[in-house]
Amino acid sequence: VQLQASGGGLVQSGGSLRLSCAASARTFSWYTMGWFRQAPGKEREFVGYINWRSGNTVHADSVKGRFAISRDNTKNTVYLQMNSLKTEDTAVYYCAASNKIAPMKVSQYDSWGQGTLVTVSS
Repeated sequence: VQLQASGGGLVQSGGSLRLSCAASARTFSWYTMGWFRQAPGKEREFVGYINWRSGNTVHADSVKGRFAISRDNTKNTVYLQMNSLKTEDTAVYYCAASNKIAPMKVSQYDSWGQGTLVTVSS
């Protein structure tokens, strides 16, 4: 599956952004779609995922209550709504696809988008 992430940019602390991840339609309905982020000098970090069929979501503790993942079946697109952004949220954000049920590790994802940079200024 091919993934295209977009929506990153520069935002002030406390602001909001919505990231999008457009996926090819061929095998989309079989996958869990995840979001990860990677800050400079750090390992790639799990942000959350959504199960495409059930719509169930899981979010990392670090973003719970501030970020929300959703999907639009008609557009084959997954979203990451980010509110109350903090400077520590600054990172390149990646969307990824997995054929696992509850994948939270980088190694459990098969396809990755190119990443989109989110910069949160103080």
